[in-house]
Amino acid sequence: MRRYVSFFAALACAVFASAGVHGQSTGSCNVMSTGQGASLNGFVPFSASSLWNTDVSTALVDPNSDNIINFIGAATKLHPDFGAGQYDGSTMGIPYQVEAASQPLVTIHLGAYADESDPGPAAVPGNALIEGYPKPGNGDRHVLVLDKGGCWLYELYNAHVKSDGSWSADSAALWDLLGNELRPYGWTSADAAGLPVFPGLVRYDEVASGVVRHAFRFTLPTTREAFVLPATHWASSNSSLDAPPMGMRLRLKASFNISGFSKMNQTILTAMKKYGIILADNGSGIYVSGAPDNRWNNDDLGALKSLTASDFEVVRMGTIYTPANVPTGAAPVISAFTAHPTTVPAGTPVMLSWTVTGSEYDIVTPGLGAVRGNFAWVTPAATTKYELVATNQYGRVTKSVTVTVK
Repeated sequence: MRRYVSFFAALACAVFASAGVHGQSTGSCNVMSTGQGASLNGFVPFSASSLWNTDVSTALVDPNSDNIINFIGAATKLHPDFGAGQYDGSTMGIPYQVEAASQPLVTIHLGAYADESDPGPAAVPGNALIEGYPKPGNGDRHVLVLDKGGCWLYELYNAHVKSDGSWSADSAALWDLLGNELRPYGWTSADAAGLPVFPGLVRYDEVASGVVRHAFRFTLPTTREAFVLPATHWASSNSSLDAPPMGMRLRLKASFNISGFSKMNQTILTAMKKYGIILADNGSGIYVSGAPDNRWNNDDLGALKSLTASDFEVVRMGTIYTPANVPTGAAPVISAFTAHPTTVPAGTPVMLSWTVTGSEYDIVTPGLGAVRGNFAWVTPAATTKYELVATNQYGRVTKSVTVTVK
């Protein structure tokens, strides 16, 4: 038995040492610093083909742009929904943190949107910052954690830490930081639009560097019962053709003069011209999301409030998905999920292996969480039923195997 385990352990090390996703190495995440509000040091989440990272500066204007801007309210002012310090005892913005590969996985107890959530376990530490800390209150209570070792992003909505270090959340979403992932069409995430929250934040580290290479996230009070990519979910019953669908992108007009703004604000506004802002949730009018950081200059950020909806235009939208035309397609296929051996003494390593086609990401629960490649090792202390969960934009499939411990 010892020789058998050593052989497969060596094989596992060799495979994982060279493993990557979509031709990229997970080592690309290693440039990130760790900690609360840590610098990503130039790392940009998701692939270059992600709609978050797409240059839209020369894209066509949507034919319905003027009507949508009028629906929003041409005089509606932009508001930077982030800053330094606190307001009524809560920090301003949505916090995040980066964790090293050594961060233990914990259980996520799922609530209201369990059927559209990822099951975990997840690398979310007990000290993870909750939106609105140190007084989170009854808001969205987002928790955003980047796993530096595995290149994963974990996002929770309405999150509460439990006394044993596990978490409860109404929604939990896993994102591959190296991919171009979409949630299953019609599914929510930690955000109403089914989008990831983190890549749309205005962060101090990148603004201070002078270059932002992605779109920002924003909210509006009234949205349409529809979405456009990269969104996958709506949160409205309004069917007006002029109401903005989730995922709609506004772009600051090329003619807007930014020369009178500070260098920091010019960096933000340049990104709005090049990548735009993406509608992600229902909320206050043109509130642009960012991460709290005591290095922000709130007075300087306040200058951004001089912008109005009339300074923006709607980037031409692709297909607008409504209840009548939500995309359908093939869910992933799990052709095999096996354990070897299937019966062991307690404490004996067991190799789980699988064959999956068509998935965006895979999870093995309990114990392993998000996985790459096609096998992994577990050491069950008691008889355990392992479940493989494979997900793509058309749905989710599962397959299980039981390891008996005698």
